[in-house]
Amino acid sequence: MWLIFALLSAVFAALTSILAKIGIEGVNSNLATAIRTVVVVVMAWGMVFLTNAQSGISQISRKSWLFLILSGLATGGSWLCYYRALQMGEASKVVPIDKLSVVITLVLAFVFLHEEFTVKSLLGCILIGAGTLIMVV
Repeated sequence: MWLIFALLSAVFAALTSILAKIGIEGVNSNLATAIRTVVVVVMAWGMVFLTNAQSGISQISRKSWLFLILSGLATGGSWLCYYRALQMGEASKVVPIDKLSVVITLVLAFVFLHEEFTVKSLLGCILIGAGTLIMVV
């Protein structure tokens, strides 16, 4: 089931890029990011209440709160930079560079989460990096 959600995530991310590129024309990128964020917040809290998950708030540990907040700050930074880059550059160049996050995530998962970094992972990282370079040059 995780594969289906991962594929749906990729489709929605692709739609996000195209819709954002069209939508930010003539709009300040920070304002566009704020509008997008409000929509995401409403949608996320809607899912919380729709699935009756709001009772779990009191069970969240301090550590989880800290890392969820840090993750939110990282997301905000990513979105602000992404929208600015998308406004200034071509989607066909900005998006592949943004997707280098896959490579960075694999490295960070190896360093901080002690996840396995295999020959297959290394080869994938090299190919993604090379593919990105080819697409943007």
